[in-house]
Amino acid sequence: MAHNEAVDVVLVGAGIMSATLAVLLKELDPAIKLEVVELMDSGAAESSNPWNNAGTGHAGLCELNYTPQAADGTVDIKKAVHINTQFEVSKQFWSYLTKKGTFGSCKSFISPVPHLSFVQGDSGVSFLKSRFDVLHKHHAFADMEYTEDKAKMAEWMPLMMPGRSPDEVLAATRVMNGTDVNFGALTNQLLKHLTSAPDAQVKYCKRVTGLKRNGSGWTVSIKDVNSGSSREVDAKFVFLGAGGAALPLLQASGIEESKGFGGFPISGQWLRCDNPEVVKQHQAKVYSQAAVGSPPMSVPHLDTRVVDGKKSLLFGPYAGFTTKFLKHGSFMDLPLSVRAGNIGPMLAVAKNNMDLTKYLVSEVMQSMEQRLDSLRRFYPEAKAEDWRLEVAGQRVQIIKKDPKKGGILQFGTELVAAKDGSLAALLGASPGASVTVSIMLELIEKCFPAKAKGEWSGKLAEIFPAREKVLETDAALYRKINTQNNIALELVEESSETPSYA
Repeated sequence: MAHNEAVDVVLVGAGIMSATLAVLLKELDPAIKLEVVELMDSGAAESSNPWNNAGTGHAGLCELNYTPQAADGTVDIKKAVHINTQFEVSKQFWSYLTKKGTFGSCKSFISPVPHLSFVQGDSGVSFLKSRFDVLHKHHAFADMEYTEDKAKMAEWMPLMMPGRSPDEVLAATRVMNGTDVNFGALTNQLLKHLTSAPDAQVKYCKRVTGLKRNGSGWTVSIKDVNSGSSREVDAKFVFLGAGGAALPLLQASGIEESKGFGGFPISGQWLRCDNPEVVKQHQAKVYSQAAVGSPPMSVPHLDTRVVDGKKSLLFGPYAGFTTKFLKHGSFMDLPLSVRAGNIGPMLAVAKNNMDLTKYLVSEVMQSMEQRLDSLRRFYPEAKAEDWRLEVAGQRVQIIKKDPKKGGILQFGTELVAAKDGSLAALLGASPGASVTVSIMLELIEKCFPAKAKGEWSGKLAEIFPAREKVLETDAALYRKINTQNNIALELVEESSETPSYA
């Protein structure tokens, strides 16, 4: 085995999370020495791949599960507002990189696509109207439109209206300035940008086989999956951003903060259409409500997707179950993740989520005809020959200890960091990719607190003129930042009235 190499940072996984953190750290400290280690032979091969994720550019504009309705009918918009402002923080980072001139074109990864919400039936219409009434008063959603007029809906979503019963009760909202983001293209652009800098490497076909404490840092054991050779790297800081594989690596670290976490893997499938005659009739992302009793990840949507300049439609998701933590993982991933510290929470979740288990089994057992029936709720005239099944990536939902229930299943993302800030892992799923930049800024503040407040503070303020909290409350600043981001990312045309940075 070769003598240990030494770097400042090792990042495990070459997806959107590691790519974002690596580029951000390099911007903050150009002298930092870092290495990204990836099991696959390319970047963005798992959840960041555009066909493996929902990847819509989540901005809270159309996702109805981000605005829950209480028993008294009131709609809570806090999560939608927070995700919207987090997405604006992501756009500030991409804008900053684009303006540098060396990053490449933003058109390769972000495209303007309207975001719509669509509901059926009296209760759905009542909810959407209440949601609109609260949301559009907030500056982040001021451009939202609402309609119950079917002629208007036929303009907004021409593919979805023919073939419906004339007395069907429907409503929709639309925000024109939504986006579609190809996180696979963005990840690979970030990695290319990263490796153009000195002391920054991305190494593929490498598996992390061990993590052990080494003074104030870590020794990372890395095996080449092709040659079988091994090496060890000493790092001051380690980031585990390997999607579903982050959990076993976090467990291998043995840090106190990892105790009690488990993972619940959920697979997904989509119906995909590439027929240009169909695709051209639907230029939108349209989200609806999950069926009663279905989990949040089952919210159905019919999406325009732009991948490598070509438009397709995706409908889904259809959930499934496997014990793999990665699409290219092992069926032993789940059983091998069971520990004395997490078996209690995992059993409690299994007992308390029998409905979810039944739902996943029923989804797996569906025929193609049953999947098409779900699609026809959105697109009544859908033809079977235009659609094919696409297997999505794995999502590993977080299981964590809960004092009352023993264990809870958490939908979302969680940053787990060692007390001394020497190691951090990202667990969980949606809306992950769209809010990556905010999550990585949280990581920097948690793991590098002195530098974030000190020597890095000026650069952070340059890259991010406004963070989430101020964007949530300052309408004028939100509009200014939003306009600048949209122009820099070529989502709108620049006009003479465009505000500029003070």
